[in-house]
Amino acid sequence: MAESLRHEKTARQLRLLSDALDSGRLGPVRRLVNTLSPAEIGNLLESLPPAKRTVVWGLVDAEDDGEVLVHVGDEVREGLLAEMDPDEIVAAVEDLDIDDLADLVEDLPDAVIEQVLLSMDRENRERLEQVLSYPEDTAGRLMNPDVVTVRADTTIEVVLRYLRLRGELPEHTDHLYVVSRRHQYLGRIALSALLTHEPGTPINRLIDDEQGAIDVGENAPEVARKFSDHDWLSAPVVDGSNILLGRITIDDVVDIIREQAEHQALSAAGLDEDEDLFSPVRRATKRRLAWLTINLATAFLASAVVGLFEGTLDQIVALAILMPIVAGMGGNAGTQVLALMVRGLALGQVGSSNFKALLWKETQVALLNGIALGTILAVVVFLWFHSAALSLVIAVALTINQLSAAIAGVLVPLTLRRLGFDPALASSIFLTTVTDVMGFFSFLGLATIFLLR
Repeated sequence: MAESLRHEKTARQLRLLSDALDSGRLGPVRRLVNTLSPAEIGNLLESLPPAKRTVVWGLVDAEDDGEVLVHVGDEVREGLLAEMDPDEIVAAVEDLDIDDLADLVEDLPDAVIEQVLLSMDRENRERLEQVLSYPEDTAGRLMNPDVVTVRADTTIEVVLRYLRLRGELPEHTDHLYVVSRRHQYLGRIALSALLTHEPGTPINRLIDDEQGAIDVGENAPEVARKFSDHDWLSAPVVDGSNILLGRITIDDVVDIIREQAEHQALSAAGLDEDEDLFSPVRRATKRRLAWLTINLATAFLASAVVGLFEGTLDQIVALAILMPIVAGMGGNAGTQVLALMVRGLALGQVGSSNFKALLWKETQVALLNGIALGTILAVVVFLWFHSAALSLVIAVALTINQLSAAIAGVLVPLTLRRLGFDPALASSIFLTTVTDVMGFFSFLGLATIFLLR
């Protein structure tokens, strides 16, 4: 419900924005754009054709430029940066948090990167270099090194005095982290605890040591899973020696979850989640052509199987009419299994320890569905063509293809994962090939054996 309302809001904003742009009145456009959050502006920019996008980008409040750049895909960001001069880029990114700046800095021109680094104080420059030293999609790359730490041998009064001297806290701070003299993570203390206990209370009496820290090398999906499992708002990040390096907050995890959802949805069609909706025709054609070519090659394989039974098709025309049903039903069944598998692999729920049980379960489901659907189809075919033999053949072929689809739906993504490929990206092509080939082969093969005299 909330997602539907968000989509309706975006569509309404886009319609109002487009109408204002078409009328040439930039005043209303500026007012509309600057009532939105940076994330909403980014979403609208991605929804606009390049010419209108350029106009709107020029109307965005300069204070929001950096945050907007964080919230758009790589291709759109590349185009927006091209519209800015170096001084504008430096001004846009200089106030970003270290983790957000780390996401942007590698997309900036080399000359601009140098200016950005020179504009930073030594402490923040070292923090940025530290974050950039970790691989993408790891906790180290996601973390913000700006954390507030306290010692266990102090009191609440001392900590509150320190916080007042500090003047401000990093965004999304719900806990302070307790560390040893060697800066090793010992636990956390909630801000609410500081406010509700006596000033003389020792910090070591309030330490919550139940929340485990996240290893700096943990991959992004695993970080998101831990936040989801434990309902964390923030979590500390440590190295192999338990030295506190930074923290990850829930806003970063929401971005991970959204990116995972977009990746699974678009990869199933062979697309990149960072592709611009209005990317140049030549670039979009080049990207998609490779996967479509692979699909074309697999389609020839299915056609070759049909060609093996050309004589059968010449004699029984009804087979040509019914063939798509068997293949199509297998493809739909396989897609259902594949969706479950890709999600399970992404969440870490499927592996070598349980795939046999999952395969057995899906095989049973496919068999029961095949029998049920085969029976319905057999009745329809008998009423249509008045052939009991043809009805039996298509019912059996449908059941065989349902079983093939279930087996392929489980094994194809697992095999691709083991070979180092992204299951979401290529599984559907191979699954379609299996269901088409097995559907045509089983139906036409059984027809050749039992229907031709």
